[in-house]
Amino acid sequence: QVQLVESGGGSVQAGGSLRLSCAASGFTSSTYCMGWFRQAPGKEREGVATIDSDGEIAYADSVKGRFTISKDNAENTLILQMSSLKPEDTAMYFCGADPRVSNARYGLGTRGRDFAYWGQGTQVTVSS
Repeated sequence: QVQLVESGGGSVQAGGSLRLSCAASGFTSSTYCMGWFRQAPGKEREGVATIDSDGEIAYADSVKGRFTISKDNAENTLILQMSSLKPEDTAMYFCGADPRVSNARYGLGTRGRDFAYWGQGTQVTVSS
């Protein structure tokens, strides 16, 4: 049974940092495309960063240079290190995974449309 559990969200001031974790179980994270997505109130879900089974990574333009996605395969965990946070980064952040999505850019660009597995989300709030 595939399960994704996010943690690490919270409230920070602009310019601060947060580290999100997504603990995966029921599958081997290295064989899946995984990613972070976010949704703010009244807005559509958007892709933040994805990493596929080949290790290819894709970032949304809005987070390039500030966020870093990585997989800890030993711990079966997906990480999102966020720095220089801005108020516009405020959203619920979700971890998604799917074995069929073969390309990180595709997974990001389609906003996780084809991802079958999702966590419950973790809230990130950035104040100015």
